[in-house]
Amino acid sequence: MLASCDAKGNEATAVSSASVEHAGAQNRAYALDALRGFAILAMLLSGQLPFDQNALPAWMYHAQVPPPRFEWNPRIYGITWVDLVFPFFLFSMGAAFPFAFARRMEQGTPRWKLALFILERGFLLGFFALYVEAIRPNILSNHPTAATWWLALLGFFLLFPILTRSPKNWPTTLRWGVKAAGWLGAILFLALAKYPGDSPHGTGFSLERSDIIIVVLANMVVFGAVIWMLTRNHLLPRLGILGILLAIRLSNMPQPLDGWVSDFWQWPHEHLKWIYRLYYTQYLFIVIPGTIAGDLMLQWSRQKKSAAETEASPNCWSSPRLLAICALMLAQVLVLLIGLKARWLLPATLTCFGLCVLGWLLMARPANENERLYKSLFLWAIYWLVLGLFFEPYEGGIRKDKATVSYYFITSGLANCALIFFSIIIDVFKRKRWLRLLIDNGQNPMIAYAGINNFILPLLALTTADQWLAEFASTPWRGFWRGIIITFLMAVTVSFLTRRKIFWRT
Repeated sequence: MLASCDAKGNEATAVSSASVEHAGAQNRAYALDALRGFAILAMLLSGQLPFDQNALPAWMYHAQVPPPRFEWNPRIYGITWVDLVFPFFLFSMGAAFPFAFARRMEQGTPRWKLALFILERGFLLGFFALYVEAIRPNILSNHPTAATWWLALLGFFLLFPILTRSPKNWPTTLRWGVKAAGWLGAILFLALAKYPGDSPHGTGFSLERSDIIIVVLANMVVFGAVIWMLTRNHLLPRLGILGILLAIRLSNMPQPLDGWVSDFWQWPHEHLKWIYRLYYTQYLFIVIPGTIAGDLMLQWSRQKKSAAETEASPNCWSSPRLLAICALMLAQVLVLLIGLKARWLLPATLTCFGLCVLGWLLMARPANENERLYKSLFLWAIYWLVLGLFFEPYEGGIRKDKATVSYYFITSGLANCALIFFSIIIDVFKRKRWLRLLIDNGQNPMIAYAGINNFILPLLALTTADQWLAEFASTPWRGFWRGIIITFLMAVTVSFLTRRKIFWRT
């Protein structure tokens, strides 16, 4: 086998895994950053699409909230590209847990410190969910004025002293002083800000006013990290937890069944519902598959570093073969998006299964760390896709809102495919610069999430550039390009901050 791979040495030189960047340094999973960056930028773009009479085709929006009315319709089944962005982000979050906690555990960090670290992250995201919703211009006013835009900018910049990682060479008193000033400013903002309401003077801060996406992320950080830590070296118990969660989910949706399981499902006290509901734990169906991919990538990064320090393994797969794998990963996504949205269920399922077989054949006989990683990730992708497709008829068909079981597993399988695609581009073809914008935003996603509404839009409004963009967006597809421009401006801003080591820690 190795002899046959060596015979292809000249053919595979361009994609050889022997040339590892910074061989002596720790390898970072840039493909994971790219997946997260793709998810956050696609999420921002989806929020900037035209939602009026100039609406785009239905496949450009959430499947269950189609134009022209954009009203939720649970009887519409299928998914669009917009429905992939949140699960891709959740998947990348789960995949990051091994990188975030493995070294700490191996260095003997006490479990109570790890628990505090997890709770701190959950608390920061909980605060972020309340704060980022409270500072949005369209929440501060139904008809934003210049004062509204300046207030939104102030709210955005107050997050920097709170969440930015201070330089290590700063004195401790300075670091804590800056952070305390940020917290004080944010608390005063929440206490003094007024929002449109029934009262003539408006309404004040409310726990009911929060960003549901960030609330879900806060729950996933706490529960997902704890589950990974408890099952770090034991995959079977992790899958067992997934099975228990599935039993709870099936017992309560689409209709709750009377009994203690239903009581458990609806348990949270009224005062806790702003931050926690057992309903949110079903997103662990995406996070837990992400942790499995993360384990594989952590093992790969360590083996890759070891190979770089000793003797690199031969590369068996040729460039055309790797390109075919990339094309197959994209095809898997397109086939299921188109087939499930159009409800061509049997053709889409058979085509998906055929692509799974073809991918399995293309990834036969892996010879180095990269190739073994791709085969392992794709085998898991096959499992999640097949599981999701067999669940597809349940609850009427796949749907994001309210999410069906098939949605969780199918999107997990597609996230694995996307991860393979990005890794081949970055780690085998060495074209990281092609995806630099995605990588930078994937390393700093919360700035992008808050900045699109509280930095880019206020700047455009205060400079009157938004008026030019509004005139430009006179047709549906011009409205799409307006969204591209706004999203690109945010992406470039985040990339600028990331390259200058300005990160938000949440």
